[in-house]
Amino acid sequence: MKYSNKAEFEKANMFGTGMPNDAYSKYFIGNSYLNFLVKPGETPLFLANVTFEPACRNNWHIHQATSGGGQMLICTAGEGWYQQEKEEAVSMKEGSIVYIPAGKKHWHGAKADSWFSHISIEIPGTECRNEWLEPVSDEDYNRL
Repeated sequence: MKYSNKAEFEKANMFGTGMPNDAYSKYFIGNSYLNFLVKPGETPLFLANVTFEPACRNNWHIHQATSGGGQMLICTAGEGWYQQEKEEAVSMKEGSIVYIPAGKKHWHGAKADSWFSHISIEIPGTECRNEWLEPVSDEDYNRL
């Protein structure tokens, strides 16, 4: 369900918006928020609810790993996009799940007219790291 009104979105955003995602803001167009669901480093999985304001999206990026790794996204509120390089963008709605293998260039973010939250699950692996790349152009984003 699309939510242009933040107060209405917050009622549906069961895992909470969290704090401004300042540490990664240089890799986003627009404002995003991060709510850790488990304390980083205390469990084998990284698990956080990431919230995007309407039209917010992250840059193209790759989850690198020498073995294992990758990411899963579970949409929990609002509507957004996920796109892997050289593939059509996938519309994400509440309950949508995507699996992103390590080594795949991709981006994700909110639709232009809706707030969007997803749980980010970082898949365990060896020598995992994010490689941040160029922004998603306004021209490409606005075509969706």
